[in-house]
Parts: sequence; C-alpha cells; structure tokens
Amino acid sequence: MSIVTRTVLLTSSVAVIVVVVAVAVSYLLITAATLQQSRERLSRLTDITAAALDRSDLGQGLGMGSGFPLPRELERTLIAEQISGYITAAGSVPPPGLSEAEMQSLLAGSSVSTEGRTAAGPVLIEARRMSGDLALVLQLPVTVVGGSAQGLLLRFGIALLLGLLISIPIGYWAAQRLTRPLRAARQAANQLAAGSRDVLLLAEGPSEIADIAEALNHLNAALAVSEGRQREFLLSISHELRTPLTAVKGYGEALADGIIPADEVARTGATLTSEATRLDRLVADLLDLARLGAVNFQMTPLDTDLAELVREAGEVWADRCAKAGVEFRCDTPANPLIAHLDPVRLRQVIDNLAENALRISPEGSLIVLRIGSDGQSAVLEVQDAGPGLTLEDIAVAFEPGVLHERYRGVRPVGTGLGLALVGRLATGLGGEASAGQAPGGGARFMVRLPLVG
Repeated sequence: MSIVTRTVLLTSSVAVIVVVVAVAVSYLLITAATLQQSRERLSRLTDITAAALDRSDLGQGLGMGSGFPLPRELERTLIAEQISGYITAAGSVPPPGLSEAEMQSLLAGSSVSTEGRTAAGPVLIEARRMSGDLALVLQLPVTVVGGSAQGLLLRFGIALLLGLLISIPIGYWAAQRLTRPLRAARQAANQLAAGSRDVLLLAEGPSEIADIAEALNHLNAALAVSEGRQREFLLSISHELRTPLTAVKGYGEALADGIIPADEVARTGATLTSEATRLDRLVADLLDLARLGAVNFQMTPLDTDLAELVREAGEVWADRCAKAGVEFRCDTPANPLIAHLDPVRLRQVIDNLAENALRISPEGSLIVLRIGSDGQSAVLEVQDAGPGLTLEDIAVAFEPGVLHERYRGVRPVGTGLGLALVGRLATGLGGEASAGQAPGGGARFMVRLPLVG
C-alpha cells in the first residue's frame, strides 16, 4: 500500500472519528440545550397563559371538583405549538402525567415544573395556580423536543459530512505533495542501482525527506569516487599482469620454436620461473585482498613473540637489502613481546611493508624495521629513505591502487595491493595500520597490535 493511500486513509479515518465524536457529543449537548430551552419556553408560556386566563375571569361560575376545557382560541394556539392544556380544580382528576402529590402541591399555590408520562409518551409539564381554586397545566411532548434537536443535529451532521468529503481530496493532494520528493528519491535510487552516476536530487520537502535526498547525493558521489578508484585499480592490475604474461608467452613461443640456443635454455627457464612467481604473487595478493572482506577468511591465532618474529624477518630482509645496495637495520627489544595473533599473517604484513620500502629506497639509503611497545600495545614500524608521502598520500595510503595510479611513471611503484593488504590484515589481527612521514624524510608505516596481558 502506497504512502499516498495510507495518508488518505489516515486522514479520512481521523475525519470519520472526528465526525462520529462530534456528532455524539453534539447530540448530547444539543438535546440537553433544546430540552432546557423548551422547558423555559413552556414555563414562560404557562405564566403568560395563566395570567391571561385570570384577567378573563374564566373561573367565575365554574363548579369545584371537575376539569374544564380551555377556551377554543387558546386551545388552537396551543395545538399549533403541539402543546396540550388543561384547567383543573380541587377535587378533579389530575391531568395525565401529573401525580396526586403534585396536584395537591399545585393547588396549594406552588408552581410545578416536572416531567411525566402519558399514553402518548413522556412530556414536559408546567403547571400554575390561578384564582378561584383553579390551575392551568400545559404539557409538551418530549418527542417534539427531540425532533427539534434531531433537526439541528441532522444539519450539523451534514456539515460535518461535507467537511469529511472535502478532507479526502485535500488529504490526497497533501499526500501527493509530501511524497513527491520520496518518489524522486526512489527513482534516483533505481538509477543509481542501474549504474547511472549523473543523478542529482533537490533537497525539498520536510527536513527528514530532504535529508534522504542529501544522503542519496552523498552516496552517488561516494559511488562515483569508489568506482573510479576501482577502474584505476583494475587498469593498473591489468598492466601488472600483462607484463609477466607477455614475457612468459614470448619465452614459451621461443622455446616451442626451438630458437633458444641450448646454452640459454637454463637462463630462459629461470626467467620463466621468475615471471611465473611474480604472477603467482599477484594472484595470491588479489585473492587475499578479496578474502579479507569475506567471513571465511581464516586466521589461526597463537601466542607469538613479536620480537622474535621481527628478528627472523629482519635476517631475510637484511640479505635482500644488501644485494640491492641498501642498508638495513632491525631494532627489537631484549624482552619478549607476546601477542595472541596469527604469526603467518603478521609475517605477511612485515614482508609487504619491507618490499614496499625496498622498492622505493635508492642505493646507499637506510631501511629500518623496528618493534617496540607503548604499554598495552606493540608498535611495528618500517621506515625508508624514499621520496616520502604527502598528507594527501597518507590519507589514502591503504586504498588499493591509489598510490600506484598517482605515481605510476614518476617513481618505482608496485601494484598497490601490498599496502592495501597491510591495512586489512592489521585490522584482521586486531590492530590498526597508519602511515606518516619519517623523521629524516621518506615514509613511515606503523602497525599497532594488542599485547597479551
């Protein structure tokens, strides 16, 4: 059910409830007010009629103990008002609806204002003592009073019904106007889902709906940026994969055609192995990067001495740096640093950071691998003497392929997967990775990990 339909039904339901409550309350109020007005009018009419009859000397010559008819002109007037009238005296039978006690009170000189019941139904009774031991009794049927109240109530009900009929199209118009920004937001969301990125919503309507439009605009901008980075990343990965594939294909065709001299076969095989290893690492990095966002990425946490793990990695990277003409230093504390994590994944973090540092470090420069603690956490750090990072680089250092695309052709860069893996592996190990500038220039990458105890 649409919001428009719900809104129209809601406004109509509210209007119906208001009408029903208003009619019920109005019926009680109008009935009570009409009854009171009729009683007051009947009382005034009784006073006027009794005074007029007294002045006409109606009681002269009438015997006691019997009832008397009203003069015909007065009777016709009362009939027109649907009022019944009686003239009674002491000893006569009380008129219908009037009790003996009320009759005695009336003849004793008291005015009577009450309700009674006759054969025709309930009536309002007003009675006044006149001269000559006579009394005037006027009766107005309650049905007459109710009919008057019902007439007023009917007119009131018609007015309320007209208000209800008017409220339905007004509610429909208001709902259409209210939901117009929502329909635009729905259309924009469908366009975003279909791949369109030139969608721009106007922030209109109530603040809550305007906030939805702003959120969709922000989402659109974020999707455009993310997809742009993904395209750049895929382009860079395609380039990195094509290079070793071209070498493997070329050497493979040369071997198949027999154009490689016998003394060059071993060297060609070593080259093929090297390029295949490079391809294998690229594919492995891509798989790890994809699995890090999945629920089935496996971690095997163990109590691990981080200082010992860093020293073992330092021995390997000292040899590699020496072959490249780069100085390498590994700083570890003498005391153990115990953390509960997956040592294989942490070694992967160290290798990626060291690989990145060695790639951009010029010959004769220094790379530092360091592990230390600042209380409850261990801090793994790799510093290089390369061109360093700007503040803009630091903000996106662990985004896949961003630095690769930014500095491709400017400085030695990899695929951009290594640092992305570092960032996500650090999170998976229960820590966090950060980037910064080294004190003497170059870049500094840090991974903070929780220690046991």
